[in-house]
Amino acid sequence: MKNLETLHWKGEESGRLVLIDQTRLPGEFVEIECRTVEQVWEAIKTLRVRGAPAIGVAAAYGVCLGLQTVAGADGPALLAQLDEVTAYLAASRPTAVNLFWALDRMKRTAAALAGRASPDRITAALLAEARAIHEEDRQMCRAIGRHGAPLLKGVEGVLTHCNAGGLATADYGTALAVVYTAVEQGQTLHVWADETRPLLQGARLTAWELHERGIDVTLICDSMAAVVMRERRVQAVITGADRIAANGDAANKIGTYGVALLAAAHGIPFYVAAPTSTFDLSIADGEAIPIEQRDPAEITHGFGRQTAPEGIGVYNPAFDVTPARLITAIICERGVIRPVDREQIAAVLGDEP
Repeated sequence: MKNLETLHWKGEESGRLVLIDQTRLPGEFVEIECRTVEQVWEAIKTLRVRGAPAIGVAAAYGVCLGLQTVAGADGPALLAQLDEVTAYLAASRPTAVNLFWALDRMKRTAAALAGRASPDRITAALLAEARAIHEEDRQMCRAIGRHGAPLLKGVEGVLTHCNAGGLATADYGTALAVVYTAVEQGQTLHVWADETRPLLQGARLTAWELHERGIDVTLICDSMAAVVMRERRVQAVITGADRIAANGDAANKIGTYGVALLAAAHGIPFYVAAPTSTFDLSIADGEAIPIEQRDPAEITHGFGRQTAPEGIGVYNPAFDVTPARLITAIICERGVIRPVDREQIAAVLGDEP
């Protein structure tokens, strides 16, 4: 299957971040170069790069870009700039916990060297840490695929919502990693992709990605999921997640909660695939997960065309929370968490992340 490289770093400490501009897909395949932390912030905020794992990797590299402006400075000045840059990047999007996880790792790396290493060495260590985060995500994607593929044994049709494929990560994806691995192992699968209103990540990204990789895919409107399930065209649902609470409640793209309810009503297993970096054990349950509110124009003027009356009230949360009771299992790089509850999550994750 054709592979995608969602983002990559070019050069050494003075290098730049290159990423696929996902706002241009599927009409155009365009890579953009980010040479400043402001460009990374904008890319995350405007969804040029999106998907919780990919946001985390991009933010780590964004830290490296932000420190280029103080190259040659002394240690205190470097660390002050690091604090400023990480706080700035943390303000780009509130829900995807991988963003904060990656920024915390970068800060811990610098703190471990502060006072006993030169600024140049700290800068080099931070780039090495960003690359490690990148490579670990690749390996986590592959492990999620290996652990999840057996769950699709005997399944012919899989439904997914939003995009949790290679475009959302550093490599294979989370939810789609399970599909890709099963296909590589010889299984024949047909994927049903919700369009995912209002920004159509399923239509623009998931359908494009699956088609590029040669996977049989059918695009449907979000409102068609119930019919597809009733007609028994799908036997499993797999989505990604942007933050998972300690009890297993999972935040994902708006509409996921409805899909989970439909799956439960039709007796179809509902799986969530996400790396351990997506778990936020500091949050007891989904009620405490911050939900990003996005521009009303995404609904009233989708892709530049007015589709609603001027001045109409709009509610546009980017995510919703699926209760753990509706999740059959969570697939992470350490294995399959089932049943999905606080005790089982703690047993698999221990004290991490």
